[in-house]
Amino acid sequence: MTKKIERVRAGEKVFDWLLLLFSVGVLYEAYRIDNGVQLNSAGSFPVGLALIMLASSIAILFSHRRKQRDPQIRSAGQEFKVFLHEHFKTHIVVFSIVSMLYLVAIVWTSFYVSTFIFLAAMFIYYRQGKIISSLVIASLAIAVIYVLFTIVFRVYLP
Repeated sequence: MTKKIERVRAGEKVFDWLLLLFSVGVLYEAYRIDNGVQLNSAGSFPVGLALIMLASSIAILFSHRRKQRDPQIRSAGQEFKVFLHEHFKTHIVVFSIVSMLYLVAIVWTSFYVSTFIFLAAMFIYYRQGKIISSLVIASLAIAVIYVLFTIVFRVYLP
């Protein structure tokens, strides 16, 4: 009878510890809202959510304590390379960079222009060069956004 050993993915335990650290930070910031925890204060709900995050991260850490990493990964550097390869694929990196550029561009241009450029660029990239149809889809999306938010809901968009 062989015992099945559960494996963690590369970098998963580091991520678990970072999640715990983030939860402690959120709890600290939530506690600072009213300088204390009172049941009817503005900070009670964020503190409650932070406690749920903290308990969840501790439960995740506890559940992963017996899992082992892949025996072919022998060093932290090798695990880091595997982590980068698994979690930072080219399409995710491109989307993240273009999204950050889009957020910066909204400040300098209008929402509609920057959103159209963002959508068109992403459609062209993900549809592998179908430029005309990507521009048509981006134009339709901008038209729908304009009609819904500006005309129907009367929401000001920057």
